[in-house]
Amino acid sequence: MVCYQVPATLGKTPQGIRQKAPRATIKKSASSPEVTTYSYLVARDWGFAPNPFFGYCTIACCKPTIRRVAKEGDLIIGTGTKSKGRSGQLIFAMRVTEKISFEEYWEDPRFFRKRPIMHKSRMLKYGDNIYRPDGNGGFTQLFSHHSLFDGSTNHFNREKDTGSNNVLISDEFVYFGERGPIIPDHLRDFDGVDICAPTQGHISNKISKDMEDATIEWLETMGWTGFSGRPSNWSKSLDKP
Repeated sequence: MVCYQVPATLGKTPQGIRQKAPRATIKKSASSPEVTTYSYLVARDWGFAPNPFFGYCTIACCKPTIRRVAKEGDLIIGTGTKSKGRSGQLIFAMRVTEKISFEEYWEDPRFFRKRPIMHKSRMLKYGDNIYRPDGNGGFTQLFSHHSLFDGSTNHFNREKDTGSNNVLISDEFVYFGERGPIIPDHLRDFDGVDICAPTQGHISNKISKDMEDATIEWLETMGWTGFSGRPSNWSKSLDKP
């Protein structure tokens, strides 16, 4: 199911956008049965899910199944869609370095800048730290990309997002957005398996350890880390970065 959202030169940070560099590059891990790779189609690339700003790539909204089952060390890959003319392009890849609750995400000073401010820059407008604990075990949805246009609660999005009380965090990631490179042929047919998910949802069980290692090797050859391109849904005619 598509997560409903209300829209409100490679290796170089786009002009006018300053980002904290991640602490490390994505590293090839020793093959281990405990590590899982997840791949899914990024149907709407607004810089919201995932949110690649301020030194961390985070998935706090949408993808409730991946947020529930993924664990530290797992690799998550997002690829473009045919409908947007980006089939076979890499949007982002991240190694999960932390997994925390919405409560922890809200209270952590590292992620205060990911709380949305709708009248500010797009990096702030599309902040994904949108669920404030209400003190009764629930969450108040902030005026955000997932609320209604007037700032009132979008109950569908809130129920879907908070159905998994998990936020995935990475400081080992690459995010290309609109500048995503074409995924090489050997990863589109690796012993009959395509790294790109065929439909909405995700693939994981089909991705072998050898395929995971080949994917990481390809990511490393590009030599870029962190935030390296604007979200593909951003329009240059809109507000400032």
